[in-house]
Amino acid sequence: MNPLYAIADALRRRAFGGDHGRLGEDLAHRYLRRQGCTVVARNYRPPAGGGEIDIIAWQAETLVFVEVKTRAVADYGTPDRAVDAGKRQHVERAARDYARRAGADWEKTRFDIVSIVLEGRPRIEWIRDAW
Repeated sequence: MNPLYAIADALRRRAFGGDHGRLGEDLAHRYLRRQGCTVVARNYRPPAGGGEIDIIAWQAETLVFVEVKTRAVADYGTPDRAVDAGKRQHVERAARDYARRAGADWEKTRFDIVSIVLEGRPRIEWIRDAW
């Protein structure tokens, strides 16, 4: 890992110690960029309400809507298990709004989950086509 990232992570943990969601989204953003994605939005909420998308990115020709789930420890299972049908419905509603506004082809979209466990060195798992 780049030493500057290690320093930035330490400072971020100090500043946002109890905010696991914010830490996880920052780590997921960096991870997706390293994987070749172009992040175009974070924490997108449609003007009419009804959901939020943590990260929106392009991976080649596919518009990817990413739900980030973060836990301090994995004692009660992996974080991605917290994405239930209700959460998926809210994300899909917001995604349809974003895709419409961006003029993106709905057939070229995908829903992913980035699951992060912060215990020790953070473990990141990218689940493509999660639903």
